[in-house]
Amino acid sequence: MGGWVVDASIIPLLPDASLQSKLDALYSQLLARTYVNAKGQRVMLSIAYGADQSSEATAVHRPEFCYSAQGFRVRNAGRHTLSFGPRQIEVQRLISEMGSRYEPITYWVTLDEHASLPGLSRKLDQLRFGLRGQIPDGMLLRVSTIGLSQAQSFAVQEEFLETLYGAISPAVRTRYFGS
Repeated sequence: MGGWVVDASIIPLLPDASLQSKLDALYSQLLARTYVNAKGQRVMLSIAYGADQSSEATAVHRPEFCYSAQGFRVRNAGRHTLSFGPRQIEVQRLISEMGSRYEPITYWVTLDEHASLPGLSRKLDQLRFGLRGQIPDGMLLRVSTIGLSQAQSFAVQEEFLETLYGAISPAVRTRYFGS
């Protein structure tokens, strides 16, 4: 995928058993892979799909909560706008730390084919779907890196996401990046 290959030697961090059972109830499909480029830079990709995004109880969970539940200290690194050609998407950035592990994170959520971030905007999106009698599905798309500075991490993540955007068929791209 544009110079990025799956690195099977790195197994993404898995949640503890009690958290995993909750995730299994929320998500119909999970994908977790680590990719590496020719420079040896690694990006961990996680995509979680849930068929029912109509309420907070059934919606995808935010990484800040999942990481905190596993013992990470998580702080907000702000929102950022990524550009993929003419398409722009607002993402949430976090910094998570546990011991010597320093892991910057970028994520967003899609409701149906609309990119959204947690908070008021997602609640309004859920309300709009509800008023139309629709139950939206959705995805959490998260990337993270370890072993790099914050600036390097976010730059590598952007490079990876640009490659991912280009690799996904235009016919289904909005499911991952919104319309």
